[in-house]
Amino acid sequence: METALTILHIFVCVGMLPVILLQSGKGGGVSAVFGGGGAGTVFGSRGASNFLTKMTTGCAVIFMVTSMSLSWLSSRDRSVVSDVKTEQTSTTSEMGAGPDDQAAPPSASSTAAQ
Repeated sequence: METALTILHIFVCVGMLPVILLQSGKGGGVSAVFGGGGAGTVFGSRGASNFLTKMTTGCAVIFMVTSMSLSWLSSRDRSVVSDVKTEQTSTTSEMGAGPDDQAAPPSASSTAAQ
């Protein structure tokens, strides 16, 4: 499932590039990209602007859904909090005896006798 979502996500990312780049700015017309007034006949009576806007919206929705799905799938497998708790538990068990179980340091009287 995660592999299929990743592949779809990559295709949507690559597909968004030309769709966004082909859109016109506020001053330009998309028909110039396609060679003048011929773009109106290819994309319908309203031209490419409406078509590209709908394509951008569709790609953006799919991109957001796949992004959130992949994020949810990856966070479901492991959690930051559980990793920290596991690390603390393993560190404590590797240390062995706690600080109360360690032998007391030699007293001053035993060092003076030597």
